[in-house]
Amino acid sequence: MQQAPYRVVPIYNVKMTSPAEILPGVIFYSYLSAERKEKACFWNHHTLILQVSGQFTLETSAQTISMTGGEMLLIGKNQLGTITKTPLPGASYETIVISLQEDLLRRIVLEEKIEADRKYVGPPNILIPSNEFLQGYFQSIVPYARSSGAEMTDEMGILKVKEGVKLLMLAMPVLRNFLFDFSEPHKIDLEKFMINNFHFNVPVEKFAQLTGRSLAAFKRDFLKTFGAPPRQWLQDKRLHEAKHLIEIKHQKPSAIYLDLGFESLSHFSHSFKRKFGKAPTG
Repeated sequence: MQQAPYRVVPIYNVKMTSPAEILPGVIFYSYLSAERKEKACFWNHHTLILQVSGQFTLETSAQTISMTGGEMLLIGKNQLGTITKTPLPGASYETIVISLQEDLLRRIVLEEKIEADRKYVGPPNILIPSNEFLQGYFQSIVPYARSSGAEMTDEMGILKVKEGVKLLMLAMPVLRNFLFDFSEPHKIDLEKFMINNFHFNVPVEKFAQLTGRSLAAFKRDFLKTFGAPPRQWLQDKRLHEAKHLIEIKHQKPSAIYLDLGFESLSHFSHSFKRKFGKAPTG
């Protein structure tokens, strides 16, 4: 029988830094009272998101996933995406983020004699179905996140992460192959990847890593594929996309420049005018 979502009691008027580290580098707590959209995020490690209240939306080139209070999402490593954090009317936004770092996952493999037995072929981001064990786990994390006085020791934090990993596999056995695949990213289709992800404002070195190439190999393959160096191609691609959105879709420059990887509206306007000989208007 389908379990109800993970039930938590919302809180209001909390004053704390966001995001706050509960266990440095591993467990984080985010509290917001106004909507925030991150320009570009890169996940080096698998990441478990526990949504306490408000709405969390993840957008990658392959998926768009939204969840509200009481839901859990597992984000796959080595991805680019944007996230939007939205408090719901009359409530706050609260999220607990657990970074499932590879060194810890390797320790779990050794201690528990668990390993992947085949290549994972499902979606890179997975909403986790609720069950009573995960509900209890969710509730056990929330008090540490909400109370600045309740310090979580390193030992306790690692135990909580290990518990979470075991419960994830109990809920979805296929996650064994998702979590414990430690192979390096294989060399993927460069043209397809860049066309899907050009709008993310990340260094060229990160694009190289995500396509399974050294920086030198990435630049060489890029020039062969697109006939231009990466930075030049990215700038031109973003500007042509901006021109299309402004002139055909009638969008305002102020509404699109961040989503197209530009640092500021002035930088975007200057680059647009230099490329097309006129200022962007919409």
